[in-house]
Amino acid sequence: MILNSIWFSYSKLSGRALEELRSTLYNELRTSEGAKRQQQRFCGPVVAMVFNFMVAVGIIMANKLVMGRIGFNFPIFLTLIHYITAWSLLAIFKAFSLLPVSPPSKTAPSHESHLLFSLGTVMAFASGLANTSLKHNSVGFYQMAKIAVTPTIVLAEFILFRKTISFKKVLALAVVSVGVAVATVTDLQFNWFGALVAIAWIIPSAINKILWSNLQQQGHWTALALMWKTTPTTVFFLLVLMPWLDPPGVLSFQWNLNSIAAVLISAALGFLLQWSGALALGATSATSHVVLGQFKTCMIMFGGYLFFDSDPGSTSICGAVAALCGMTVYTSQNLQKSGESLSKQLPKQNLPSSRPKPNDGESLESDVKDAANVV
Repeated sequence: MILNSIWFSYSKLSGRALEELRSTLYNELRTSEGAKRQQQRFCGPVVAMVFNFMVAVGIIMANKLVMGRIGFNFPIFLTLIHYITAWSLLAIFKAFSLLPVSPPSKTAPSHESHLLFSLGTVMAFASGLANTSLKHNSVGFYQMAKIAVTPTIVLAEFILFRKTISFKKVLALAVVSVGVAVATVTDLQFNWFGALVAIAWIIPSAINKILWSNLQQQGHWTALALMWKTTPTTVFFLLVLMPWLDPPGVLSFQWNLNSIAAVLISAALGFLLQWSGALALGATSATSHVVLGQFKTCMIMFGGYLFFDSDPGSTSICGAVAALCGMTVYTSQNLQKSGESLSKQLPKQNLPSSRPKPNDGESLESDVKDAANVV
């Protein structure tokens, strides 16, 4: 009888402990505040930027395979496939309750809806025009256009949010811009259509990065929740852009097993690129994300020089070295500031209070409760 009573008490307390654990996990993973804390805890600035860098290099190789060897020369349609794949994966996450919920709106619902719609729209133009610019321009001219994004972001953040940066960061960004310009000047080729596309891409690219960063840092959105809300709008506007910017013949493309596999690999990497880019923007800033892209270009140049017998010339190598030095200074300054702000945002965990060791005269139910807490 006593054993049955002990077992009943233990089972009841164990069930209560499991229920409390389940409730805690739900609050951490399914509420916007808990999901945001988990994102900040496990994906800080360094992890987010390294993740984004690795995926960006991987998708460049995949897209070279798709548009080069496979011959799928439809950049807008390829971007559309990327976002449809991302939307499908997010729908699966939502079906299994793995998608973080949206944070409560701090403004009027109509204002937030307009902001999310604007973000989805500029994302379509930024992604679509970027791939079109890369198709019609040389890598050098494409990088020159990316350099113009940096001062555009700095100016836009000052106008919209009165955000300023220190003189050290301004000097480091100037060194980065000059270094990348020198590194890519040997590959500078010009045509009017490509130049117009590159110029049209600068403003939506800057606004896209600013909105992503601001919504995550100020609005407490997680990367996946924001992707889920904006991807339908992006897909719609990519469908609008496709007849205007893609060449004809997409419906007559000959699909086979190799082309399908290559496009699916590119689409999976496209989802990871969008996710990692959102994490990097949420952990750092819009300007840091642009600097990371320029770092990627310099590393690809060095990789070609070291491993593939590419010879960009001593001038380009010196420019890349100068750009990397500027990026190092800027990134160290930004990561230091991000670490300080993150330590202020994350709540301090309370240390467990010490409990006196129970005496022999305490009830058996206390021992059972302690055992349940350990379980």
